[in-house]
Amino acid sequence: MIGDLNANQIDDVLRSEVVGRIGCIAQGYPYVVPITYVYDGEFVYGHSSEGLKLRAMRENPLVCFEVEQIRSMRDWRCVIARGHFEQLWSDDAEHALDLLAARLAPLAQEEGAYRDRDEAAHREEGILRPILFQIRLIDRTGRY
Repeated sequence: MIGDLNANQIDDVLRSEVVGRIGCIAQGYPYVVPITYVYDGEFVYGHSSEGLKLRAMRENPLVCFEVEQIRSMRDWRCVIARGHFEQLWSDDAEHALDLLAARLAPLAQEEGAYRDRDEAAHREEGILRPILFQIRLIDRTGRY
């Protein structure tokens, strides 16, 4: 049986998962790409290096965001939201990076897999600072 998730269930799925998919239009075609993210109840925050995804969202900031929670073929929940992309700068970008680090760092399986935010050390290792963005969710639907 397929049913609709209520607003609280949709919120629960968005808060509990860390991988979702952004759907956007890139070079005239639908483009879907996974991201790691954190959700704060209003925004989905993500990060990326420069590339097709960011260029597409800058060109057309209306996007779709999808998250799945699959425990088995009979026990699953899926959320689809429409939203508006916005690249973050300065303090807003730092806030997003802090939220992402707090959510994702504890999930690292290997000891030492999470690196601190030492900018100088990252530059020496050739690690580029990610570009931070948010998606303001306009509407959300969910199924189970």
